[in-house]
Amino acid sequence: MRSTVVDTAEFPISERPEAWAEAMAVAQVPQRVTALETGTFGARIEMMPLGAGQVSVLSSYASVATQRTPRHVRQSDPEMYRVVLVADGAVGIEQCRQRFLLRRGEMGFGDSSQPIDISAGDTPGRHLVFQFPKKLLRLPHEQFTRLCGLSLPWTQGVGRLFGQFLAGLADEYAQCTPQDATRLEDTALDLLSAVLAHHLDDDASRGGSAVSDASGQKALFLRISAFITEHLADPALVPEAIASAHHISLRYLHRVFQHNGTTPRAFIRQHRLDRCRRDLADPALQHLTIHTIAARWGYPQPDSFSRAFRTATGMSPSEYRAAKRYAMLPSLAS
Repeated sequence: MRSTVVDTAEFPISERPEAWAEAMAVAQVPQRVTALETGTFGARIEMMPLGAGQVSVLSSYASVATQRTPRHVRQSDPEMYRVVLVADGAVGIEQCRQRFLLRRGEMGFGDSSQPIDISAGDTPGRHLVFQFPKKLLRLPHEQFTRLCGLSLPWTQGVGRLFGQFLAGLADEYAQCTPQDATRLEDTALDLLSAVLAHHLDDDASRGGSAVSDASGQKALFLRISAFITEHLADPALVPEAIASAHHISLRYLHRVFQHNGTTPRAFIRQHRLDRCRRDLADPALQHLTIHTIAARWGYPQPDSFSRAFRTATGMSPSEYRAAKRYAMLPSLAS
């Protein structure tokens, strides 16, 4: 796939702030840009679409302040969360009444629905940014907003796995297909969920004030969600097995999911069908039968899969696959 690159070094010094502001608008988060030192202001961004989200690499980022005001939010809010990983340099961020400095090896979080101030000094920095629709993250909104004032390490433990994945994805993006990008977005979200669950577990064990009294239950929901995602292909993935694997009662398992607006069975069904829909629409998987795709996501019985799929989409799996194939014909012809 091809990425989009904007480099202020290609513009006259006087035009660089405006060029960078336009680049930020393309990156789905319109902002006001101010050059702290006109002679040293510089920034380069490479934007890489990833499913419904985007991965970006900011480099040569120095002597600049950007501000997303309440007016910007009212005019355009893509309803996105953002994760910033600092590879070099440092960046100051203020959002949700929290002010913090992200240094090399640290990551922070942002919400496009909230005003934000970002500033970088005269030492050029390099950052990885992962943006994605809020609805894709299996974490209550109020829980995520508590993270907006925190910095977490991404060079060790679970955070390192997430950071290395994003860095590798950025390096190999040109070799990916659109279908790869959609699948890789799922992986990025799963790894991010693991990072957040780890943080919430650790904070709850220390009695931290950054999370509410219900943090333990929310952390458990994240951990169970990740477990379900990893075992979707197993037909034996049922609430009883999930409760046993996490050493909790079946009743408590249902209570955890009820607090998050769903049930274990509904959660499993939704994610299995999401994976099936994705694979049925993938031209690279046209050689696989519908039964093969269903079986790989935990539906060994064709009849039960067809019923569940029709209930969720209003059409049979074969009708859905044909409709997606027909919708792609104009783009293939061009």
